[in-house]
Amino acid sequence: MKTNKSSDPWSTVVIVVTFLLFLFAVFLKGIKHDLLLETAVFLVSLKLILLAKSNAQTEKRLEQRLIQIQETLANSGAAGR
Repeated sequence: MKTNKSSDPWSTVVIVVTFLLFLFAVFLKGIKHDLLLETAVFLVSLKLILLAKSNAQTEKRLEQRLIQIQETLANSGAAGR
């Protein structure tokens, strides 16, 4: 079984930058109520990136399946002649 690597290196960059900004905000503001807001922003960004990756993987699987279906139809059409 092969491991799935991130096909989008920019996603990793966005995660790292968002996390660094989150850490900067924590040290700048301290641990108070605003920390919850900063955490929420970080988690929403992370969730959107993970959803985009999941959608890309699903799209790749669907394309492969459509190619298989097209090949099957082409082979059955050629065999019927």
